[in-house]
Amino acid sequence: MLSCCDCFPCWDGDTEFDFHKPEPFSLPSPIPQWPQGTGFATGKINLGELEVFKITKLESIWNYNVLGGEAKGVTFYKPGEIPDGFYCLGYYCQPNDQPLRGHLLVARDAAASSRTEAGSTDKITLHHPALRKPLNYTLVWSTDPHNGDCSYFWLPNPPMGYKAMGILVTNTSEEPEVEEVRCVREDLTESCETCDLILSTESDMNKTPFQVYSTRPWIRGMFSRGVSVGSFVCGTYLNSEEELDIACLKNLNSSLNAMPNLDQIHALIKHYGPTVFFHPDEEYLPSSVPWFFKNGALLYQDGKPKGEPIDSRGSNLPCGGTNDGAFWIDLPEDDDARNSLKKGNLESAELYVHVKPEQGGTFTDIAMWIFCPFNGPVTLKVGLLSIAMTKIGEHVSDWEHFTLRVSNFTGELWQVYFSEHSGGRWRDAFELEYIKGNKPIVYSSKHGHASFPHAGTYLQGSTKLGTGVRNDTAKSNFFVDSSTKYQIIAAEYLGDGVVTEPCWLQFMREWGPTIVYDSKSEIDKILNLLPFFMRFSVENLIDLLPTELYGEEGPTGPKEKDNWVGDERC
Repeated sequence: MLSCCDCFPCWDGDTEFDFHKPEPFSLPSPIPQWPQGTGFATGKINLGELEVFKITKLESIWNYNVLGGEAKGVTFYKPGEIPDGFYCLGYYCQPNDQPLRGHLLVARDAAASSRTEAGSTDKITLHHPALRKPLNYTLVWSTDPHNGDCSYFWLPNPPMGYKAMGILVTNTSEEPEVEEVRCVREDLTESCETCDLILSTESDMNKTPFQVYSTRPWIRGMFSRGVSVGSFVCGTYLNSEEELDIACLKNLNSSLNAMPNLDQIHALIKHYGPTVFFHPDEEYLPSSVPWFFKNGALLYQDGKPKGEPIDSRGSNLPCGGTNDGAFWIDLPEDDDARNSLKKGNLESAELYVHVKPEQGGTFTDIAMWIFCPFNGPVTLKVGLLSIAMTKIGEHVSDWEHFTLRVSNFTGELWQVYFSEHSGGRWRDAFELEYIKGNKPIVYSSKHGHASFPHAGTYLQGSTKLGTGVRNDTAKSNFFVDSSTKYQIIAAEYLGDGVVTEPCWLQFMREWGPTIVYDSKSEIDKILNLLPFFMRFSVENLIDLLPTELYGEEGPTGPKEKDNWVGDERC
C-alpha cells in the first residue's frame, strides 16, 4: 500500500555529494550475431495488443547518497530516447554501488498501430485502447523543499479499467504532465510483487521508513505470462501481502515469438555455457547418466530384495507416475563396484539442458543440470574448528543445477542462478567471473556439489555463530565445459518432436535410497574433541545445523523439481 503525503523532512545525508554515477555494464566480449529466427533478439517483443521495446539508455533524474557514502546511495532514472509511437510506463531505480544494469520497457498499442496502417479503426479500439493517459497523479512522498535538493514521487491515477505500471520522480513540486506516462488496460496486466529492497530510510520527524523496492510478476515460471516493466514501487506502508498499486504487463501472444529456436539455443549455449570447476580434493566427481547406468546402477522395487540392471538409456525405468516409494535406484552391492561408481567419471560428464520461457517469454531460462553418482560427507564448522564427518551428508546420486537467464530482446546474458542445496541465489551478470569471453565460471562445492559464483568457503547454517556445514570451492584441473559438453533434454515451447526427451528423464522416483544417520552419536564424539569453552550441548548443536544432516532421502530427477515448471527458489 502506498502512502500519500504532502512533504517529509529531508533524509539525513549529503544530497550534494559529488558521487561517481554508475557506468553501464558490458559483458567482457561482444554479443555475436545469432542464427536467423523470428522474434528473438530483435529489440522488440509483441505481447498481443501491446508491443514493447527495451530501453537501456537511461537518464538520471535524481540521486541520493546516505551519509555522503556512495555505497548507500541510489539513483532514479527515466527512459531515454524512446522510439516514435512508444510511451513510458514508469521509472527505474538502483543502488549506486553497482554498474548501471537496469532497463525499462516502453510500449505502444500494436493493435491500434496496425489498424492505423491499414486505414481502419473500430469502436472498441477508440473507446478502450490498450494504453491511456492517467487522469492525474497522487504525491506518494517528497523530501523537504527547504533543504535544497528535492524529489517528488508520483503515482499515476489511471482511468477506470486501467492500471498504473510504475512511479514517476520529479525534482519540482509541480505535478507531471499526463503525457509523460501511459496506463495499461487492466486485462493486459498481471499482479506484481515487491522483490529486492533498494532503499529504506527514516526521516528525523517520522520514524516510519520510506522504502523503495524493485518489482517482479507475482506468478512466475514456465507457464506464467507476467512481464516486468523494470519499474520500482515505493511508500511508507508497503506490505508484501497486499496487492500493489502498480502492475506488470501480460503477454497474450500465445506464440511466444521472441523465444529462441533450436539453432539459436545451441548458439546461446556455445557462447555462454559456463565452465564448472570442481574442488581439487573432490573425491565424488560427475558422470553422464548413461555411464552411471552402464557401470552398475540398479533399479529396486519395493518388496523385491534384488535390484535389476538399468539399460544405458534408462529404457527399463518406470516412466511417469509420482514419487510413491515403489521404485528407487541404488549402487551395486559389490564393494569394489560400489566404490568405483561413487567416484564418477569426469570424461563422460555433460550438462543436461532444459530451456523454458520466463516472464511471459521476455527471458529465456537455460537450466543446466549436472549429475554426480554420489554426494560425499559434509565438513562441519564449529567456531574456528572444522571437522570432517564420515557419514553425515552422504547419499546416492546428486542432481544439481544452475540457470542462465537471457534477455529475449537482445540475446544478452542477464543473470545466473546458483543452486545451493535447498535454496539458491540469482547473480547479475556484473557479479560473475568469466572465462573465454562471455562464459561464466561456476564453482561446485566439495562433496556437496552446490553451485557458487566465486572460489572460497560458504557456510550453510548460522553465519553469526560460525556454525554449520562448510561449502568449499576452488579452481582445479577437474572441470566440465558446458559450452561443448551438453545435451538438450527438454524445450517444451518448441513443440512436439523438436527435442526428444531421454527415457531416464521420465523416472519420477528417487535416484537413491533413503538414509537415516546416527547423527547424535557422531556429534557426541565431536563434542568430546572440543575444548571445554567451545562445547555446545548436543541439543543446541543440532538446532544450529541444517535439518537434512540427520537423514537423506534419495534425490528425485530434474523433472520432479519445483523449478522444472516454476521459477527458481530463492
